Amino acid sequence: MFGADRVYPVNDDDIHAHHRFDFAMNTQQQSLQHTASNATAFSQELQAGVLGGLAGGLVFGIMMAFMGMLPMVAQLIGASSALIGFGVHLGISAFIGGAYGLVARLLGPSLSSHLVAGVINGLVWWVLGALIAMPVALGMTAKVLTVGTPQVFSLVGHLVFGIIAAIVFRRLYHDAA
Repeated sequence: MFGADRVYPVNDDDIHAHHRFDFAMNTQQQSLQHTASNATAFSQELQAGVLGGLAGGLVFGIMMAFMGMLPMVAQLIGASSALIGFGVHLGISAFIGGAYGLVARLLGPSLSSHLVAGVINGLVWWVLGALIAMPVALGMTAKVLTVGTPQVFSLVGHLVFGIIAAIVFRRLYHDAA
């Protein structure tokens, strides 16, 4: 009754429905591939940024250790150990590096563009972190936006952080492509 040798009539509506189904499936498949590609790119940007942030944070953290600033960073979580302060600092550095990676992906592979972006990143986080967030979080609101010798040293550290994070990000993200 329904054998392979039986011919079924086909009308134009059947053909159009088949083509609409094929088009819908191809469009959905392309959309999923595009989404997967974007997720991979997002992951690469984030990973390169986090690693850049950790590299910059390592150098800046060593500078902070020599300046005796790490116990103050530890106070952000209610501790006082320089080692804990270093861990907190690296966590913040990874976060800032990841954020940098998500923005810096828009830059081309030009080293000079990344160096400028790294300096801007360091400067922005010096103002937001060292001059505003840190004094507020530690209950030293009178020190908000105060610039003295410790803050100038902090500025140098933030600029070093930004430049190193930018160089490492560029190397991992653009040179690997």
